[in-house]
Amino acid sequence: MTTRRYSAAEPVGQLVEELHKLPGIGPKTAQRLTYHLVRMPRDDAMRLADAILAVKDRIVLCSQCYNITETDPCPLCSGPTRDRTRICVVEEALDVVALERTGVYTGLYHVLHGVISPMNGIGPDELKIRPLLDRLKGGGVREVILATNPNLEGEATSMYVHNLIAPLGVKVTRPARGLPVGGDLEYADEVTLSRAIEGRQSM
Repeated sequence: MTTRRYSAAEPVGQLVEELHKLPGIGPKTAQRLTYHLVRMPRDDAMRLADAILAVKDRIVLCSQCYNITETDPCPLCSGPTRDRTRICVVEEALDVVALERTGVYTGLYHVLHGVISPMNGIGPDELKIRPLLDRLKGGGVREVILATNPNLEGEATSMYVHNLIAPLGVKVTRPARGLPVGGDLEYADEVTLSRAIEGRQSM
């Protein structure tokens, strides 16, 4: 007599598989999230589904800074009070949110959408580096703040971008070492980020 091995219903298995594709979601977490969604009231599940679809339907990348936005250009690039002589270069859109919370930085941004990581097959061409150089060649920018995360990939990306910017005659700075080595901007508190930006150093 053969015993059949139990397997979850097809929709459940498919959802586990899709959730497992998300960054930081392992197989066990994907299973827990799936069974939570199974128990969730239908109205809550529909609101979640609508929110996911709204992100895909309504969110675009700003054609100037490459931040995520509903309007192009984004509110930061089009804001009349922003200091257009400074551009802060960050890895991800979440870093913009973290820096804006401090209320200290009033310049513009440029989102690279990642870092150079040969181990993961990510080279300079996969990042939004060329558009940054095009912005600088347009003139008017006096300082570029390279606010990549203070880890191996962030430092390597920062040095690569710095070497490309240096011939353009634009001042290049890095946030002060108030940020812990190996930490991410999005997890830093407002005071630490404020001091890092205010105490930035030339490269």
